[in-house]
Amino acid sequence: MAARCQPSGRRRSSSTASPCTCAEPATTTCRSSTCYGIPSSSYDWIDPLALGGGIAVDLPGFGRSGKRGDLDYSLGGHATFIDRLLEHLAIERVRLCAHDWGAAAGLVWAMRDPARVERLVIINGVPLLPGFRWHWLARIASARAIGEVVVGLGTRRMMRAVSRRASVGTIPREFVDVTADHFDQGTQRAVLKILRATTPGVLAAAGHGLGSVTAPALVLWGAEDSFIPTRFGAGYAATLGDATLEIVERAGHWPWIDRPQLSERIVEHLRG
Repeated sequence: MAARCQPSGRRRSSSTASPCTCAEPATTTCRSSTCYGIPSSSYDWIDPLALGGGIAVDLPGFGRSGKRGDLDYSLGGHATFIDRLLEHLAIERVRLCAHDWGAAAGLVWAMRDPARVERLVIINGVPLLPGFRWHWLARIASARAIGEVVVGLGTRRMMRAVSRRASVGTIPREFVDVTADHFDQGTQRAVLKILRATTPGVLAAAGHGLGSVTAPALVLWGAEDSFIPTRFGAGYAATLGDATLEIVERAGHWPWIDRPQLSERIVEHLRG
C-alpha cells in the first residue's frame, strides 16, 4: 500500500491515522518515494512527507499492506513490489529515500533500471556489502523455533526497550505505538522469512551492481547506531556511483527522528 502525499505542515496526533495528508491520485513523471526498515511502516516518514510531499510505501508484510503467507518477502520480491507499485501509479522516475531494509530493497530495485532514479537518500541502510552481520536480536530471531518466540514477545514495552538501545535520547512514544499496532502475526511472519532467507552472503551478492546507480546520492548515517556500524555508510558512499556521506553525531538508527531537523536536509537533497 502507498499513500500519495502533499506538503501540509500538519502532524497527525492519532496513532491510527494515515501517515500523512493524502492528495488525489495523479499521473506524474517523477515523485519522491520513501521506504522504511524492519518492522515499522510508512508512518516513519510523516515529518519528511509533511515538508516535501511524496509517496510512503508499505512493503508487503508491513503496515497496511497485504500480509498473506504466500507472498514473496525476499529482497527481490520487495524490489518487484516497488516496481509494480510505481507502474500502477504511472510513475516513471523517482527521488528515492530509504532506510534499513527499505534501503536494501530500494537499491535492488534501483539497480534493475538505474535511469529511473533521479536522486537518492540512503539512511542507515541494511548493507548490500561484504562484511555485514545482522545485529544480535535479528540473529536470535532468525533461529528456528526460538525465532517464533522472540518475535512473539514484540510487545510495546519490548519495542521501546529495543529502540532505546539503537537511539539517542527518547524515541517518541507515538513512533513505537504505531509500530506495535501493526506488529501482528502477518508482520511477525514476514520478519522471520526475511531474516532467515537474507543471509550476509545474499546481501553482499545483491550489491554487485551498486556502482550502476549514478543518481546524486546522500548517505546519512547516525553515528551511534548499535545495529549497523558507520563503516557501512562509508561503504555505500564509496560504492554508489555518485554519493556523499554525512555522519550524524548524537543520532542512532533513526537519525531523522533523533535529530528532527534532518527532515529538512532529506527534503533539500531530494529536491536538488
